[in-house]
Amino acid sequence: MGFFGFFNKNKKETLDKGLEKTKHSMFEKLTRAVAGRDTVDDDVLDELEEVLVTSDVGVDTTLKVIERIEARVARDKYVSTSELNNILREEIVGLLEEVDNGNKHDNGTQGGDSQQTDSNTPYVILVVGVNGVGKTTTIGKLAYQFKQSGKKVYLGAADTFRAAAVEQLVAWGERVGVPVVKQQMGSDPASVAFDTLSSAKANNADVVIIDTAGRLHNKVNLMNELKKIKEVMKKVIPSAPDEVLLVLDGSTGQNAFEQAKQFAAVTQISSLAITKLDGTAKGGVVIGISDQLKVPVKYIGLGEGMEDLQQFNRREFVDSLFGE
Repeated sequence: MGFFGFFNKNKKETLDKGLEKTKHSMFEKLTRAVAGRDTVDDDVLDELEEVLVTSDVGVDTTLKVIERIEARVARDKYVSTSELNNILREEIVGLLEEVDNGNKHDNGTQGGDSQQTDSNTPYVILVVGVNGVGKTTTIGKLAYQFKQSGKKVYLGAADTFRAAAVEQLVAWGERVGVPVVKQQMGSDPASVAFDTLSSAKANNADVVIIDTAGRLHNKVNLMNELKKIKEVMKKVIPSAPDEVLLVLDGSTGQNAFEQAKQFAAVTQISSLAITKLDGTAKGGVVIGISDQLKVPVKYIGLGEGMEDLQQFNRREFVDSLFGE
């Protein structure tokens, strides 16, 4: 089994239920777009463009999808409106697949079950994101699922600028039953990261997850802080971090995309976690953010439960979104 194979236990019904609001909204819009029409023509494509944009897929990504469908219509000469759903699925999966190609995290039909870790070195995940997006909760759920799969997990409370952030992470550590390394408020975040990795390595941990502050109002300080954390990590584990995970709130739609662009400007992001998709009709943002940033979505949050954080599978996601 791959390092992340345990996520395959998640049920399809959780995905369907979590995307229900987005799916219902898009289905209604698509139904109106093709009402009374037999073939996919310019009018249908104009309507489809509006459907995707208003579903928070984003303008640039929407235009890519429309261009792909236009090419198919031109090639096949005749495309019925009844085929539109399947064509949409295929083209959107194709876009997401292009993002994943060449990336070390495989989010394909196997659900990303390809990641391996050196048995002698903890796999280190550096988590970034602004306050309020569900960052600490995502860390807690990840820790829980890693532990359930038999992994030894350490958490690092490197958001030392907010007492609430440290307290919340400690509470998650107690709830899950994993150690949390912390220091006094105002301590150097890089020092916390150093202590966490040192302790995890000494105790043969499998996974280390480091929480960080998300102060986008001062990009220079944030960039310097993340750079220092990475440099200090490498003194303990030269390959660290193995992954920089950006957590975004899917319910904010295009605002999540703007946050993603700002974080991408200050640090190299290798994967995304999109949270709170169960409470919104803006699930299309998952497609747009991944396509525009060229960074794969790795996890999606579909509820409050410990197991409602799923490893993202592009085909299952798109099938659920555009399924009957």
